[in-house]
Amino acid sequence: MQNEPVLGAVGISEFDERVYRLLLGQPDEPLAAITDALGVSPSRIRNVVARLTRLGLLRRIAPGRYEPIGPETALTALISRRRLETEAALDGVRAATADLARLFQTARLRDPVRWIEVLSGQETVNRRVDELTASIRTHLWVLDRPPYMKQVAGIPDTNEAEIAETRDMIAKGVDIRSVYCPESMGRPGRFEVLVQLSKAGEQARMLPELPFKLRIMDMRLALVSLTGGVYDNLALIHPSGLLDALIELFKAYWERATPLLGAQQPVTDQPSDEDLLVLQMLKAGLKDEAIARQLGVSARTATRRIASVIERLGATTRFQAGVEASARGWL
Repeated sequence: MQNEPVLGAVGISEFDERVYRLLLGQPDEPLAAITDALGVSPSRIRNVVARLTRLGLLRRIAPGRYEPIGPETALTALISRRRLETEAALDGVRAATADLARLFQTARLRDPVRWIEVLSGQETVNRRVDELTASIRTHLWVLDRPPYMKQVAGIPDTNEAEIAETRDMIAKGVDIRSVYCPESMGRPGRFEVLVQLSKAGEQARMLPELPFKLRIMDMRLALVSLTGGVYDNLALIHPSGLLDALIELFKAYWERATPLLGAQQPVTDQPSDEDLLVLQMLKAGLKDEAIARQLGVSARTATRRIASVIERLGATTRFQAGVEASARGWL
């Protein structure tokens, strides 16, 4: 039974592969015998042999006689060469993408209205945001506050989904900087998620409030939420003076914000995980009700836990507790 061709991925045609297989199985046969076996012209066989020799699959041992090189050696080397060539070609495409995008935008931006692309409707917003998020390669800078998407890439927006997506970006080397506010903590357990992601590599900071929701992607696009309540009306800002201004605005908020996690210092008296989480939320400015939601307990229980942490630190106020916790290296 004739073998199915398999070497097309490394640039070897079906006919060239047949010749190579014949030479592998009958290494002592002269080219004339191969020509007769395949019923083709001698010139065609000579062309095939020349190609296979250039690819490193054959070597000439005498006039009209060629010896196949072992497939483990020859094909492994050819695969490596093709991989390098493919990667180099893809790098060229990546480099050209920015130039092509500028060409595309230049044509569109002759009309100033094209500097801002308005996305309306839940389905349109979801699809476009998913596409843009998947394209992120270098930077994701965020001012985070409601409203939020109900689904991300078709997956419900949950703590687990946020962890998976953010860790994937961190693994790709994306510079993730996020400024959060107490309103960001509406989803139970999210503060603890942000603590985990901060330890994993996200740079997270807090401010008492943020005026609007902003995402800056690869320093080439920005998404701004236009209305509150539902994440279904966005402005997509293309390269322009407006985009430059939004980048500078983010930097200003970033400088004002407080790191979510303080420098950790080795101390002998360490808080429990729960105490540390409560202190971090207090430092971030969350009120008792918000802390209760994050812990999944009642407001009364959260108030008791806060009071217990303050008492453990020998403090009488939240401010004194923060100072003492910092002095001990807890925050």
